[in-house]
Amino acid sequence: MKVLLFNGSPHKEGCTYTALCEIAKTLKEEGIDSEIYQIGIEPVTACRACYACSKIGRCVINDKVNEFIDYASNFDGFIFGSPVHYASACGGITAFLDRAFFACFQSGRGEVFLHKPGAAIASARRAGTTATLDQLNKYFGITQMPVISGRYWNMVHGATPEQVKQDLEGLQNMRILARNMAWHLKCQEAGKKAGVPMPKVEDITFTNFIR
Repeated sequence: MKVLLFNGSPHKEGCTYTALCEIAKTLKEEGIDSEIYQIGIEPVTACRACYACSKIGRCVINDKVNEFIDYASNFDGFIFGSPVHYASACGGITAFLDRAFFACFQSGRGEVFLHKPGAAIASARRAGTTATLDQLNKYFGITQMPVISGRYWNMVHGATPEQVKQDLEGLQNMRILARNMAWHLKCQEAGKKAGVPMPKVEDITFTNFIR
């Protein structure tokens, strides 16, 4: 079993990375492999709502989002981390995940995320964390992904990695989140071995408010 830890910060080894490293360490103690995926500083174009992905099976914009979708299919769980920019998730991760989740759904590759556990974490100097978590958790809800929680909201505080390391409660919650993720994955694995079927997938019925 393997969890993808998505660093949505433009800083490769900043505050969000520091929190994800605490998660990775605890997952390893629980026997779960993990890998940190760096969004990096390359520009990420927002979704064009062109629906071309439903025809060609991938996003029409040729950047690392398509590479990520292929890569993500090899993981059993996901934790997406974002710094707080203007009291919400940073623009890079928002544009990236909008297209990744939408392209998977429209192209018939929903299995990349479907029924796989997901969690979000946020790092901030001071405020905006709960709004960021609420924003990121919506990707899981629309994709039928079990949302994994910690003991508290999944956040750390600090303006530098050194300050994040002083947020003892925040780091503790990263460890609790990691253990909960590991427990859920092990339960899913045990259920499969016991013959418990995954939930039935229905074709989606779209109902517009204006007809």
